[in-house]
Amino acid sequence: MDSTPHGTSHGTSHGTAHGDAAGAQQRIAGAPITWGVCEVPGWGHQLRPERVLREMREVGLAATEFGPEGFLPSEPGARAETLRRHGLHAVGGFTPLLLHVPGADPLPRAEALLAGYDATGADVLVLSAVTGQEGYDSRPELDEAGWKTLLANLDRVAGLAAERGVRAVLHPHVGTMVENGEEVRRVMEGSAISLCLDTGHLLVGGTDPAELTRQAPERIAHTHMKDVDASLAAKVRTGRVSYTEAVRDGMYRPLGAGDVDVESIVGHLTATGFEGWHVLEQDTVLTGEPGAHGPLDDAWTSAEHLRTLLTRTA
Repeated sequence: MDSTPHGTSHGTSHGTAHGDAAGAQQRIAGAPITWGVCEVPGWGHQLRPERVLREMREVGLAATEFGPEGFLPSEPGARAETLRRHGLHAVGGFTPLLLHVPGADPLPRAEALLAGYDATGADVLVLSAVTGQEGYDSRPELDEAGWKTLLANLDRVAGLAAERGVRAVLHPHVGTMVENGEEVRRVMEGSAISLCLDTGHLLVGGTDPAELTRQAPERIAHTHMKDVDASLAAKVRTGRVSYTEAVRDGMYRPLGAGDVDVESIVGHLTATGFEGWHVLEQDTVLTGEPGAHGPLDDAWTSAEHLRTLLTRTA
């Protein structure tokens, strides 16, 4: 890293995140997809973990989600050592599970993943109710039998995680079985599972994340913090562009550079005593190996914006 303002900011930010400021600042984490690392085949160029984890620390982040299978070592001890070597704690992982199909039991897969949590100290299992198809550009319609199965499986997986000291949260996500406002409502009414407040996916799916934060703060146990270009999000909702196309076109923005009311969200979470992780997650598609900074610039912008808001609301 050179001695540009990035280097200067790193020293200041790192001290803020790990010094005497509000405890929430010690729970700002990263997600590999901010660096373009994604589980979807053909998503884009995949950066090596050494660069991603190093740059997370340069931004002053305290921890990371695991990223897709194969990004970090699969053996729990080796995974823990990799994170320790880079000075990062483990948050847990984004976990796509098939939850709506009768006879397709998600518990064995969840149990296998949870078996590696102890070694790293991870404490959050971030579930998405995938369709069974590749990618997030289309999805089937869920019937009542499917909804009954999905809601029951959410509580089953959450119970399994709780037995191991891990908090399971559902991530409403574009192109999954829980995407829009009505589907989020059905989950909240029909299941006891906590939510991952993804400020971008909720907005793209038609849910105002700030309003959800005001209405149901007790259900929010984890966050994915990103900003959104609302005009591109509207095109995704109406089918004028696919989700993947919109991401490639820059639908997700650094915090403070889009149309999400990030300040209101952070203020409400702070006021209601939120103690979970704030995960900076700006979904990105890379077309090739980026230059010296690449996604790092946007990660810096988001981290500094969030730290400013947390300081202001502490």
